[in-house]
Amino acid sequence: MHIGKVTLTVNDLNTVSDYYQQTIGLHLLSQDAETAQLGAGNKILLELRADPAARRASPREAGLFHTAFLLPTRADLGAWLQNAINANTQLQGAADHLVSEALYLADPEGNGIEIYRDRPRSDWTVTNGQVKMSTDPLDSAGLLASATKPWTGLPDGSTIGHVHLQAGALPPAEAFYAGELGFPVTCRFPGAVFYGDNGYHHHLATNIWNSRGAQPRTYPATGLTNIEIIAPGKPLQALQDPWGTQLTFVPAWK
Repeated sequence: MHIGKVTLTVNDLNTVSDYYQQTIGLHLLSQDAETAQLGAGNKILLELRADPAARRASPREAGLFHTAFLLPTRADLGAWLQNAINANTQLQGAADHLVSEALYLADPEGNGIEIYRDRPRSDWTVTNGQVKMSTDPLDSAGLLASATKPWTGLPDGSTIGHVHLQAGALPPAEAFYAGELGFPVTCRFPGAVFYGDNGYHHHLATNIWNSRGAQPRTYPATGLTNIEIIAPGKPLQALQDPWGTQLTFVPAWK
């Protein structure tokens, strides 16, 4: 299993599309008055759908916590950080998660974003299927020193490594993602549960850090519209989690 693309509904298509191109480094693959598709190489990672009349999603409701863009190497992440510093980009956080190094920010409409790189799996600590993760200070100086060439946008091989969601409560979230969908729980953290396939630290996560008690979302609204999951052995189907977040399963051969 892996994440294909994430679809967001936005009020201002041009502003948000420009941000993902200029600040995040996605390449514009197509755009018209209603939709923009952005990605790395020729692979679509993000689809933006315009709805100027949609209500602006609250940061405390269920839905998207962040979309996490996975870069191929530490040097790529270092180059991204240097470019962000040069452009005076406002970051919301940075962390060493033991399995990865990550930087956090948000787009102009408040959609959370993570830019990260993974450490080699041989460096991860895994006990009884549980991956050890933490939130430690990031070695920013070492990360910047790793950059070997200027940033020119998301390189080929970049993917959406995971999508982190806000939920109203963890037990029904786990019942849906682990129980109904069958995604193994890979880590438990205060206020969060992580789910991954094939030994990965997580492809999906749910937390209640900002959204404890949130009710199902009402639409039309800005924010997360759909998560596309490429899943071997699963038929094409669309499902909703307990808070109305839609997931579309796409067979791996498509």
